[in-house]
Amino acid sequence: LKDLDGLSSDDTSSSSYEEERKVLALSKKAFMKNEKIPTELAARKAKLGSESYGTWTKARAASDYTMFQPYLKDCFDVAMEVASAQRDSDDVPLYTQMLDEFETGMSAQRIDEVFATIQEALVPLISKVLGSSATPPSTEPLKGKFSVDKQQEMNEKIVRAIGFDKKFGRIDVSVHPFTTSFSPRDVRITSRFSEDEWYQGLAGSVHEAGHAMYEQNLGNSGLATDSALSMGVHESQSLFWERHVGLSKPFWTFATPLLKDAFGEDFNYSPEEVYGAANAVSKSFIRVEADELTYPLHVILRYTIENEVIEGKLDVADVPSRWNSLMKELLDVDVKDDAKGCLQDVHWSMLAFGYFPTYLLGAACAAQLAHYCHIDIPDMDEKITKGEFSEIKDWLTKKVHKHGSRYDSLDELLEDQVGEALNPEYFIQYLTDKYTDLYMC
Repeated sequence: LKDLDGLSSDDTSSSSYEEERKVLALSKKAFMKNEKIPTELAARKAKLGSESYGTWTKARAASDYTMFQPYLKDCFDVAMEVASAQRDSDDVPLYTQMLDEFETGMSAQRIDEVFATIQEALVPLISKVLGSSATPPSTEPLKGKFSVDKQQEMNEKIVRAIGFDKKFGRIDVSVHPFTTSFSPRDVRITSRFSEDEWYQGLAGSVHEAGHAMYEQNLGNSGLATDSALSMGVHESQSLFWERHVGLSKPFWTFATPLLKDAFGEDFNYSPEEVYGAANAVSKSFIRVEADELTYPLHVILRYTIENEVIEGKLDVADVPSRWNSLMKELLDVDVKDDAKGCLQDVHWSMLAFGYFPTYLLGAACAAQLAHYCHIDIPDMDEKITKGEFSEIKDWLTKKVHKHGSRYDSLDELLEDQVGEALNPEYFIQYLTDKYTDLYMC
């Protein structure tokens, strides 16, 4: 592990030689990250994660941040100790080191630039879309009573249609949707359903299918190179299918007849009406309940707070007030209590600082991939309308899936495969065009 240059090969320019070097480089990186953490610190981190999670659940139930505050401070302190031990140089910012756990090759400075561009565009756009001059779509198609069994049956049809290979996986039900991969030949997804609303179940199913198709189309070598590149890239695959396919007008032309078959003649809505309902925008306290237009600002809020605490600009005791002020500034929402504010997410109790940004990096990456997919497949919308998804899936496999972790970052992957690094302008343009048209503003 000390000297990758010592790797022997008859032809050092061959692809097999480069593959071997990458496997060793990834293995060395993982080994050294673990090796640099003292045993005592690793034990303290594990113990704290268990204790802080239990305290967080109680604090959220009581809506009392003061119960969780001392544990959160310890979580930040220990996470910073770990990052300090792992970084190669004191010149590497602690938050950049934390990001490397989830988004390899992405610095905090790079995210600052991307997120500032998105925030600057979305704050006025949301104000415009939710303003008095806009015309919101009806959400009536989402309301009613919907058989859970029928929803499950319909969702499986859709998930298999877009490309989830059930020969190498399962589709089940859980409290929270998730994807589990044991290998490309055994990838399992779950979703959740409610009799009172059908869309969240479908969105969860399509989202998890996007994750699963990434896993199913990685190489089956078992080597580090045949693993997902980063959380941001993984999220781009789920959001590509959930939003750029599953929330598009062509998709509802395909899917509305399936909804009518599932829910009967009482579901008498046109594809245009279902499209409007599924894409309705509203301000929300809760990140996981937010629509695609307001969701990015929920992520930016969390990223801002994490960064400020780690840089010593914000005391942990002041997290609730900072949270509430940012919710007002970004979304014009007045937070009523801690449970709907800074205690709503589990991530911090797990010391997962640097995870939140990957959600928005994935959204921006998905929009960029969708832009180039439309260029390479000019009749993409027509194919979606007809329920013909195989060429779209094959395009993603060619551009993303098959490469695994052979690139050093999301930026490097995009630059090589579509010609430019992550560019948030595609995401901004997608949201602007879509919602000014839908809300006629």
